[in-house]
Amino acid sequence: MEKIRIHKELKVYQLSFEAGMEVFEFSKKFPSEERFSLTDQVRRSSRAVSGIIAEAWRKRRYPKSFVAKLNDAEAEAAETQVWLDYALACNYINLAEYKPLYEKYEHIVAMLIAIYTNPDKWKL
Repeated sequence: MEKIRIHKELKVYQLSFEAGMEVFEFSKKFPSEERFSLTDQVRRSSRAVSGIIAEAWRKRRYPKSFVAKLNDAEAEAAETQVWLDYALACNYINLAEYKPLYEKYEHIVAMLIAIYTNPDKWKL
């Protein structure tokens, strides 16, 4: 495996970016009354995951900061799952849309945990 040079080469970044774009696409169908609540929240938290991963990557020379940022990314992924739960409960998305995306965020969380439980592998 070649050494990863930039955050965009991380599989977890790629997956989280892809998931954030999926959230954006399906959230376009949410009703207008959700524009400043559920729509904003799910878009913000889903986009934050990849953004925070990029920040973490730049802080990897500082193990505590690196791990803290990865924990923040994990928290944003979990928050996104909560907003997905609300979208499903409100019938804004169906189970066929919900399940693969929810599971994608589960995979993202697992990948983040694998990285931050072994930060020395990633440090500069």
